[in-house]
Amino acid sequence: MIKDFWTQFPGREELLDWFEKNGKGSVFSVNAHLHTPYSFSAFRDIPQALDMGVAEKVSVMGINDFYSTDGYAEWVTESASRKIFPLFNIEYISLNRADQLAGLKINDPGNPGRTYLSGKGLAFPPKMEEPYAAALASVRTESNKHVAGMCRKVNELLATIHAGFLLDFGQIQSDMTKGMVRERHLAKAIREQAENHFATDEAKANFYQTLFGGKPLVSSPDELAAIENEIRNNLLKAGGPAFIPEPVEAFLESEMVCKMIRNQGGIPTYPFLADDNNGNFTPFEESKERAAAILKERNIWSVEFITTRNSLSVLEDYVQYFFNEGFVVTLGSEHNTPAMEPIELFARKKTELSPIVKEINCKGACVVAAHQYLVAKEGKGYLDFSGKPDIENRDQYVKLGSALIEYLIQNNHG
Repeated sequence: MIKDFWTQFPGREELLDWFEKNGKGSVFSVNAHLHTPYSFSAFRDIPQALDMGVAEKVSVMGINDFYSTDGYAEWVTESASRKIFPLFNIEYISLNRADQLAGLKINDPGNPGRTYLSGKGLAFPPKMEEPYAAALASVRTESNKHVAGMCRKVNELLATIHAGFLLDFGQIQSDMTKGMVRERHLAKAIREQAENHFATDEAKANFYQTLFGGKPLVSSPDELAAIENEIRNNLLKAGGPAFIPEPVEAFLESEMVCKMIRNQGGIPTYPFLADDNNGNFTPFEESKERAAAILKERNIWSVEFITTRNSLSVLEDYVQYFFNEGFVVTLGSEHNTPAMEPIELFARKKTELSPIVKEINCKGACVVAAHQYLVAKEGKGYLDFSGKPDIENRDQYVKLGSALIEYLIQNNHG
């Protein structure tokens, strides 16, 4: 771990003075939400993700794994050597019980009350105090136990259809993960075992049709990511023979998660689904004005969008609205499926983002960068100790973050 990462940067005033003389005021290309193999990812490893970022001229990239900061040390080493400024983020799946009782769907369209939350700009090196550390460890354990249970049901099914192979959960955990096993790992393991076990495309297709209870495989033999998605949808999602509902112990209350993120030095962030392919929104998100009011009540002053999900018109509408309402707004690609997409961000159908959306994303990333730096250097960043943001001075954080990013790009020699 590069514990002295922040020592390469001068103090605030000296840094800003350097920026006045040397800064270019660029609008950086930013991808602030990327999963890595420390949870589940399209990337085989962190260097692959960052090399793609270099090739696509992305200057700021944020690691954003589920329940884990374990990848931070590798992330900072590999990103800084490539002159990419690292953001340190995390993602949780939480539960708001009041919303669940009300039947309100938030940013999980299938489960009322289920709420994905990110933390942006966590402390580096990572930190977490009790009781939050124990709570996180418990959730990680319950999550792995849940996937292990689904693995057992997969093996029961494989034995029933005489597939000729079984899954080894321990081997999946050791060979395919950095500790956290997700249902997508099971789907990948099934697909890889089938590739090795059956010699012809016809034999593989017959296996999948039997595995899916008579439903034929839709994907072509070379569409590996699509095959894994079919396995997941047919076996591991609700209604599938290996599906097990996640236990209540696998979720923390949303308010508790926000406290955990702040304890980790980060900024609680709400990830929007926004419009789907048919132009539909979840009930929570369909009114941006109501969503903003509720998020403010819950002391969540940062939002993010996974841009490939959304039309450009909706991104422009929501991104500008939330920025004007005082929120930190960042964008990412996630890469939390087997499909490999560009690191450079696009809206749905690979539509180029508009200049205003790119600018707001850059400003959001600069605030997060400044927050990380100030927490490390001075003990307090963009949020005060109650979690309230310094909105009145947001432009100063944008300037400081821009200085940090340019300083790393111009002065880091790898």
